[in-house]
Amino acid sequence: MRALHDDHAGALWSHALALTGGDAARAEDVVQETLLRAWRHPKVLDQSQGSARAWLFTVARRIAIDGWRSAASRSEVSTDLPPEQAVPDDTERAVQGWLVAEALEQLSQRHREVLVLCFFQGFSVADAARRLGIAEGTVKSRTHYALRALRLALEERGVSQ
Repeated sequence: MRALHDDHAGALWSHALALTGGDAARAEDVVQETLLRAWRHPKVLDQSQGSARAWLFTVARRIAIDGWRSAASRSEVSTDLPPEQAVPDDTERAVQGWLVAEALEQLSQRHREVLVLCFFQGFSVADAARRLGIAEGTVKSRTHYALRALRLALEERGVSQ
């Protein structure tokens, strides 16, 4: 075994490094597994049946291919860096905000006041009615018609639900 190692380890290492695309850790594993298989099959040392180096290179190639296939089936990626965290993109929300603001500008002042108080400032119907000095039923009615007008204005701008 020592003679096999001394005669072929350097060339086997270079071959394994080429097979693994320059990945030294994987190449070490390939070489180690190849030499372990040679140790388990002492007939390799018998030079009368062919070159030991050819057998070692063939075994190393098969080990590398098997490793590549198993890694590909698992889709593993080795890295020393954690994956990037997704950064929320508020662009779409900003554009929608601008479109809503433009659509609100198209509404009458009465409709706009009701929507701003009830939806954007969070006032109840009763509180909105007190602030505007109108009946609660009027707030509900204006809200209904204001929402219809707002929906139409947003549809004109290409915003769909």
